[in-house]
Amino acid sequence: MLRIDPFSLQLFVAVAREGSISRAAAKEHIAPSALSRRIADLEHVLGSPLLVRSALGVELTDAGQVVLARAHDLDHLLLALTQDVQALKGAVSGRVRLFANSSAVIGFLPERLKQFALDFPGVTVELQERLSGEVLRACLDDVADIGVAAEDNIPRGLDAWRFAKDPLFVIVPRGHPLSAVESTTFKELLTFALVCIQPGGALDSLLRERAAAAHLPLKVAVTVNSFDAVCRMVEAGMGIAVVPRSAATAYAGSGQFELRPLTDPWAERELTLVAMRKSPRRAAVQALLDALRG
Repeated sequence: MLRIDPFSLQLFVAVAREGSISRAAAKEHIAPSALSRRIADLEHVLGSPLLVRSALGVELTDAGQVVLARAHDLDHLLLALTQDVQALKGAVSGRVRLFANSSAVIGFLPERLKQFALDFPGVTVELQERLSGEVLRACLDDVADIGVAAEDNIPRGLDAWRFAKDPLFVIVPRGHPLSAVESTTFKELLTFALVCIQPGGALDSLLRERAAAAHLPLKVAVTVNSFDAVCRMVEAGMGIAVVPRSAATAYAGSGQFELRPLTDPWAERELTLVAMRKSPRRAAVQALLDALRG
């Protein structure tokens, strides 16, 4: 494969233009001997003499004429390349892979992503809904550029920022005994059957850990895979449920169930924004990080 030095081509063009190595060297601010070596190297790479040297100056060989024409084309291409790269300064484009848990997708991301799309029309955000643990793993594996998860223990290798407060609430059917109280504790809930979500997910694991810490069984009436299904089950009287405020607010329009805050300190749940530790990050990734942190 030919390895042609662009600067040597530039010097060759100068020689062809001036008709003299010494005059070209003066124009390009280089010693004539150094310029001659550059031309000789270029001829060696191409395997053909480019100049006919004489006391009167230089003339181009047939190969030299071809190289001169192509050198002008390359010069235009390099100029266009420089202009294209410089045009990117201040412009943000590309795609960003965003993984987020259900409550982030339901309660926080729609409006923020809509505004981001207006501010950065050249950026495509590819959003995927995942369990919180899967979000962290995707960021660690560089499958996702940015993640939003309900996790306190952030693995090494990830940068993390607070994203949003999303405390846990209890949803109960209308007429349920807990609808008569203003708030409740998790221990008080454990006398009732619960509608649970996504086995192995962050919320499911948390509730099971807290039930074990209270030395009480977790009575599971039914397990479903989405917050809208949880709310429908509660509406139908299958049980009560613990859900993030974002989900409860999004699905609480029917009037068939009521919301009550959990007073346990651990119920003050937060969502965390994460990204693999990189420096610098791609402009599109950094722009979305800034928008979600704002």
